[in-house]
Amino acid sequence: MATTTKAANLSAGATEVRSLLSIRSVAKHFGKNIVLRDISLEIAEGEFLTILGESGSGKTTLLRILAGFEQATVGEVWMAGQRLDDQPPYRRRVNTVFQHYALFPHMTVEENAGYGLRIAKRPAAEIESRVKEALAKVKMSSFAKSKPSKISGGQQQRVALARALVNRPQVLLLDEPLSALDANLRRQMQLELKALQREVGITFIFVTHDQEEAMVMSDRIALLRSGELEQVAAPREIYSRPATAYTAQFIGHTNLLKADVRQGRATCGALAWPVALPDGPAIFSLRPECILPAGSGGANSARFTARLLDHAFHGATELLRVECADGQILTVRSASRDLRDGQLEFEFSPADAVPVRASEERA
Repeated sequence: MATTTKAANLSAGATEVRSLLSIRSVAKHFGKNIVLRDISLEIAEGEFLTILGESGSGKTTLLRILAGFEQATVGEVWMAGQRLDDQPPYRRRVNTVFQHYALFPHMTVEENAGYGLRIAKRPAAEIESRVKEALAKVKMSSFAKSKPSKISGGQQQRVALARALVNRPQVLLLDEPLSALDANLRRQMQLELKALQREVGITFIFVTHDQEEAMVMSDRIALLRSGELEQVAAPREIYSRPATAYTAQFIGHTNLLKADVRQGRATCGALAWPVALPDGPAIFSLRPECILPAGSGGANSARFTARLLDHAFHGATELLRVECADGQILTVRSASRDLRDGQLEFEFSPADAVPVRASEERA
């Protein structure tokens, strides 16, 4: 399991910022089923943190514990120096935007946005002012009198955000709120949501199973695997320097090379390159885009010959599957171009073959 101290959780080289939310050794059991195991995480003020993981990894359970909808079996949650997990949901300065926006169809946009304030019996003038402010932030002021059925899915998502923001939370929890949108609108909303988070300046904790979404939006990604933190890092770091084989495979495409290291040289079938590791077995992650046509790299590049098996068109790039002389199959991402059959020459920089820890099987 990845180290989860505060120092490890803050991005390398980042300016020290004050921790707002502290998750301390949290675990959650449903009977004999262990959903979360010893989760410790420090989340900064104004940070956009994404909790990423496949179905069943425990990400939504962790979000529900922060919201107060579930109680941790063990562990504590603190916010701004005060114990949070012993407070009921309505006393927490935490709001949640769910996957299904649950807007009231008989209410207008502004009525939906102000619903929580009316339940809290805030003065009418205050409700009007705060609703106007929240709708302006999500660019929905011109739709204030519209019903949810008259606006698009993306606009409904903004209303759900306004309804959460109107309560002025310190932390906004988002449980896969973009999953119901079509692909193009989803990409647009990713950028808008990130821009909104920067504008309002509060901490966003975003749950998703979509790795691309996590990479685009996050300051940091907390990757969950079977209820444990696998790695916590900035998107660029978690992609280019994965700590484990699981992280390397879950975040984007990669080639996992099971090599044998002898006297400063790693060998994996037809591939061989210099390394600064002790002798013995080792696993390396080599991203497809790091494998280049021969002659593209430097003098120290590791070269090999392979036969093209097939390729998939991805617009500006193509994803190739090639077979080395020893039968090993690699994935290569290359600029779209006419490809020929027969033997192709490739190379990669030894620095791009990143050592990773083996990922043990988990129940």
